[in-house]
Amino acid sequence: MRQIHIREVGPRDGLQNARQQMPTDAKKSWVKAIAAAGVPEIEVGSFVPPKLIPAMADTAEIVSFALAIRDLQVVVLAPNLRGFERALAAGAHKVTFPVSASRKHSESNVRMTPEQMVEEVRRCARHAHPGVLVEGAVSTAFGCTMQGDVPEDDVVRIAAALAESCDHVSLADTVGYANPAQIRRVFKKVKKEIGDKLRTAHLHNTRGLGLANALAAYEEGVRHFDSSMGGLGGCPFAPGASGNVITEDLVFMFESMGASTGIDLDKLMEARKLMVAALPEEPVYGHMALAGVPKGFRAAA
Repeated sequence: MRQIHIREVGPRDGLQNARQQMPTDAKKSWVKAIAAAGVPEIEVGSFVPPKLIPAMADTAEIVSFALAIRDLQVVVLAPNLRGFERALAAGAHKVTFPVSASRKHSESNVRMTPEQMVEEVRRCARHAHPGVLVEGAVSTAFGCTMQGDVPEDDVVRIAAALAESCDHVSLADTVGYANPAQIRRVFKKVKKEIGDKLRTAHLHNTRGLGLANALAAYEEGVRHFDSSMGGLGGCPFAPGASGNVITEDLVFMFESMGASTGIDLDKLMEARKLMVAALPEEPVYGHMALAGVPKGFRAAA
């Protein structure tokens, strides 16, 4: 039984800030390999203006391809109603909306205040097709390179507002400011306010605390995590927002603890090779890739 649910966000969060663009055919091969490793959910792209993020111009084609993969939940990001309508037309199973707790980041990222973005999500949720899940992601929930500190009360307030119209809410350490004590504190506060609507931890490894923060979230009851293969990722509109928590290392940590992810680590490493080959100039990270699987390692399942 899968105890930990990992969503691979590399094809979206990873590629949106990459120095080079991955060809569409290479993306398809990569997504297929990720799914073949047992990853149950992949964020395959975002419906944003291609002139802003050219790497996401082929998202509709990638969604169409991914929908044919059995048992895979296909997720996309949308910043507004127009993007949401494109996501619905493409047939995505779940749409995530970034709602920053930082006013400065929100205005830079989506050209709206946090309050305006919450209203936009509500408007989109009213247009959702049956069966399509809507997720509100509270970004910069633990700090912001543009604003600095983000009051925890603001995070709780925005999460509560999103919970009114969204199926799920996630908390994102967009710029990698969080520490384990802060993770525990904020997740506990938000959980107390919105209960099981709080679902996912989206963590970055910018300052080397990605796995420590994931473990802290796990200890607070979180069982859904976002991660990116090779540690790719970052928001183009948040200075210094590099590197998501690394999928390969996250899977190894949980499996070695006895918490099953349902993911085949060897197949995951094969998928990584496809990514590296398609992005030869892109820096990639990961201790598992450097050190390999320990002798005698057994997966939790």
